[in-house]
Amino acid sequence: MNIPFLSFHGMHDPLKAEITKAFRKVYDSHWYIMGNELKQFEANYAAYSKTKFSIGVANGLDALIISLKALNIGSGDEVIVPSNTYIASWLAVSYVGATPVPVEPVETTFNINPEAIEAAITSKTKAIMPVHLYGQCCEMDKIMAIAKKHKLLVVEDNAQSQGSRCNNKLSGSFGDINGTSFYPGKNLGALGDAGAITTNSEDLYQKAMVIRNYGSQKKYYNEVKGINSRLDELQAAILDVKLKHLNHWNAERVEMAGKYNQLLSGVGDVQLPMVSANCTHVYHLYVIRTAKRDALQQFLTENGIGTLIHYPVPPHLQEAYKELNYKKGSFPLAEKMAQTCLSLPLYPGLKNEQIDFVARKVKEFFAAGA
Repeated sequence: MNIPFLSFHGMHDPLKAEITKAFRKVYDSHWYIMGNELKQFEANYAAYSKTKFSIGVANGLDALIISLKALNIGSGDEVIVPSNTYIASWLAVSYVGATPVPVEPVETTFNINPEAIEAAITSKTKAIMPVHLYGQCCEMDKIMAIAKKHKLLVVEDNAQSQGSRCNNKLSGSFGDINGTSFYPGKNLGALGDAGAITTNSEDLYQKAMVIRNYGSQKKYYNEVKGINSRLDELQAAILDVKLKHLNHWNAERVEMAGKYNQLLSGVGDVQLPMVSANCTHVYHLYVIRTAKRDALQQFLTENGIGTLIHYPVPPHLQEAYKELNYKKGSFPLAEKMAQTCLSLPLYPGLKNEQIDFVARKVKEFFAAGA
């Protein structure tokens, strides 16, 4: 049996006629940037997110950069970030001239540890950027309480967790302003790069709208030094079609994760994903941990099962951040996760017999005493 790490067939095949219709509508409109399709998707994504405003942008990194710019965060400022995350979270902070300050995660959930945040706060700290990693909402109530206590801003990185919740409130609706990604592999994915910003602040909404469009409200009149980061009409139209199915797809992911949990419980030294109390998980990724990660990945590859490592090198050890002078051992939990995490196949359309096969091969690996 050959099982790819990711397949789009389960999502895209049933929607082919509807997505093709959306494409034709945009094609025939002869309006491809900043038109009605974008306005409609922004309104619908804001409604989905339970926020007042949504702003479509070119990608998730731009969503975070524009959010930080709208908050006037820049040179000399510090932003608290997770030590274990995709590097985009750190890059956004760097691109506005601020400094990322890493905080270690809760080991069982992978998300930033609220209990460790206060120790990282200095007189230069301006914001906290929680990342809802792998699909699980951070403990946002605790994080928001810390932010309020220290008068800090909050920018959620919601790239992997559209639809997850903390105390029944949606990720992407807690922070002052928040960024998300619609990279094709995300739970809500475009057919190319795409992203969005969510906020309940009209002031921040207006600022972000100007920044994403060359710093301009009126064509050829530029108020600030903005950037070109506009979600195009085609991607907006396709995302609007797919948005209607997001809750169903998330429910499928949760069901599949439950089956993996049942089949892999007690197998070898495998640590299964855990969910924080009062939080939910939409399983953008199903990530296990094992000290035998590399050997297990090789065994699964040999048996036709695709896997990925999210992420093999934590940001503080990347060459891009050598100027921060972090060394191996600086953030041991992030390093431990980088050495032990393995993402198994999980996506809408994955069949029960495929999950059974993956679990059976994982069991075979450990039964062989590898």
